[in-house]
Amino acid sequence: MKRLRVVVSLITQDNDYQVEQAAAAEEAARRLGIEVEVLYADADSIQQSQQILKYVQAGPDARPEGIIFEPVGGLALPQVGRAAVSAGIGWVVLNREVEYVKQLRSAFKVPVFIVAVDNLEAGRIQGRQMASLLPNGGSVLYIQGPSDADASKLRTAGMYETKPTNIQVKTMKGNWTEASAFKAITSWLRLSTSQQSHIDVIVAQNDAMAAGAKKAFQQFSYEGEGRDRWVSLPFLGVDGVSKTGQAWVRSSVLAATVVTPPMAGTALEMLVRALQTGAMPPETTLVTPHSFPETGSLKAVKSNAHATGAH
Repeated sequence: MKRLRVVVSLITQDNDYQVEQAAAAEEAARRLGIEVEVLYADADSIQQSQQILKYVQAGPDARPEGIIFEPVGGLALPQVGRAAVSAGIGWVVLNREVEYVKQLRSAFKVPVFIVAVDNLEAGRIQGRQMASLLPNGGSVLYIQGPSDADASKLRTAGMYETKPTNIQVKTMKGNWTEASAFKAITSWLRLSTSQQSHIDVIVAQNDAMAAGAKKAFQQFSYEGEGRDRWVSLPFLGVDGVSKTGQAWVRSSVLAATVVTPPMAGTALEMLVRALQTGAMPPETTLVTPHSFPETGSLKAVKSNAHATGAH
């Protein structure tokens, strides 16, 4: 009997969480006794579309039984998804809630579903971490992901939901990478107003951006006292990969992170079960994140925010 074969398409190899996703898929495939092929799209949605279409348009014997992918772009390849399920290939979207999944589920019999981190809860956890660090209020510099990313929007909404009203937030944009946060912080530090800003905690929507922000503060050259003040602030991130985010917390590079378990292994297990039993999984499955360390163990920092702190 032919072994099941699944293609897993991920955003980029230059991100520790994406590499963790690949490892989770490969480990699940070994356990399930199926073949898995991992592709990286180099953060290019056109490349991702072309890579996947090559498998969709292959002859019947060369087609995989399923495709699991984490979309690069906001639209999440609806036409490619329809082409895949039309060819009898299961279609699983990671970490993006998209409307077209509902339509495909009602029109086709193959498995179509979403597995995502509960990004709203990840944001809520960061809001609680901020509350533990700043029980008397203060000011936070908040580095968001791209504007069109679901994860960025949901994490922001969750943070505002649990953040105490006496903590003020100044936001800037990154692109999920260390380099993007380094650039954003460096540009901000060149503004004369930044030197007068009273920031108590640096919060980034992922660990890579938190690390990039810290590097920017470390490398920005001005009076030693000011530099030390910035670098000594608590830095918070999200992802919590064991070899990076969690390791950075243990070595005090970060004060805390939010562990978002890799979803690709869970998605692969669900897809294989659906292919073998014919039972359609739920439309959306949310994976629950958690604080590392526990929120209650975070020690309060002394706020240096004035009444005129950053807004």
